[in-house]
Amino acid sequence: MDKPAKRIYLCLAHMSEEGVEQKYIKKAFDDNYVVPLGPNVDQFEKELEAFVGQGKRVVALSCGTAAVHLALINCGVKAGDEVLVQSFTFCASSHPITYLGAKPVFVGSEKDSWNMDPELLEAAIIDRKAKTGKYPKAIVPVALYGMPYDCTRIMAIADKYGIPVVEDAAEGFGSRYKGQVLGTFGKYGVLSFNGNKMITTSGGGALITGSNEEWNEVMRYATQYRESYPYYQHEKIGYNYRMSNVCAGIGIGQMTVADSHIAHHRHIAQLYEKAFEGVQGIEFHKGPDWAAEGSNYWLNTIVVDPSVHVVGQEHAYEKKVEGAVGGAAGVLHDVEDPHTDCEPNDNVEALRVYLDNAGIEARPLWKPMHKQPVYVGADVYTNGVEVELFKVGMCLPSGPCVSDEDVAYIVDCIKRACRIDG
Repeated sequence: MDKPAKRIYLCLAHMSEEGVEQKYIKKAFDDNYVVPLGPNVDQFEKELEAFVGQGKRVVALSCGTAAVHLALINCGVKAGDEVLVQSFTFCASSHPITYLGAKPVFVGSEKDSWNMDPELLEAAIIDRKAKTGKYPKAIVPVALYGMPYDCTRIMAIADKYGIPVVEDAAEGFGSRYKGQVLGTFGKYGVLSFNGNKMITTSGGGALITGSNEEWNEVMRYATQYRESYPYYQHEKIGYNYRMSNVCAGIGIGQMTVADSHIAHHRHIAQLYEKAFEGVQGIEFHKGPDWAAEGSNYWLNTIVVDPSVHVVGQEHAYEKKVEGAVGGAAGVLHDVEDPHTDCEPNDNVEALRVYLDNAGIEARPLWKPMHKQPVYVGADVYTNGVEVELFKVGMCLPSGPCVSDEDVAYIVDCIKRACRIDG
């Protein structure tokens, strides 16, 4: 196939065809509500509450990271406490723990869903109690690439030891476990509306809470925690985390296409799964049946067998990247040595470069957080699954802008890069 005229991105948001977003953005300007509150924010929260169900309340925030932060605060996490968090994730799951002066304790993944391993979770709880004399203050499982975690077992373990759960469903908007939306099982749930998520507000997130009382407390923390005096009085440290009324207008429009976006991602997953059937050395990650049936497949992923030789593999890691790879876009800190002690195999990096040259954005899986330099020395309970997956895994374009023809082109490029016929 010829190189497409457009570049195929990993995952970009897509606006509604009716332009509903522009209607509500205009309304924000017309009403002079260009502030972090307003009718768009209120409406977006109500629509999110209807979407997640279970009688939950929702607070719209500036980003998903803020939602994790506020959830931990409301779980009572303080300096010196420990929080159990999935290692196989983006840094936004663990960094808020450190914001509070607390200590992340990382939990490894099970091989089927790639998410938090319940057996390792319970082992970690028991061991931390034995070593510190107290239980961790919270548990943070993550819906990696939209794949549900084992809610039944994780919640049962959390209840057994009386530890609140903060569900990081930032990548799992609309994903379900046994028909119930992720983010509604634990004490709190986290959503993200970054520009690469299932729906977007350009940037933004939300915290799902279980009661009006909790909703009010979260709202206070999100708006600088002011007391009810006719002047500014602060008895607790609050944050400026409320979502903008302009951004919420985008969110209202995006809610009209949320279901179709989820359906499209699942459709793309089916195309990849079928295309890679019988392809030696390339395996599509469908996940176990209990997770696959409810996954939104935010990002579709493959694993590349170490034995597969990729065109250009002998030159892997010779050039440093110039744009952010494997995380949110931004300014990169330059490095002298392109290698670290934990990195994707040469054939995975060579495949990323090959696809990049073909106009296709692909990325490695998330590097496990316990292998990140900022967490050197952190306690971790692992069977090594997430480290091995990081070496062989890759994320492929999956968003609503990815067409059936794009998938065919991507798969063809992968086969040519790996010199696989058929």
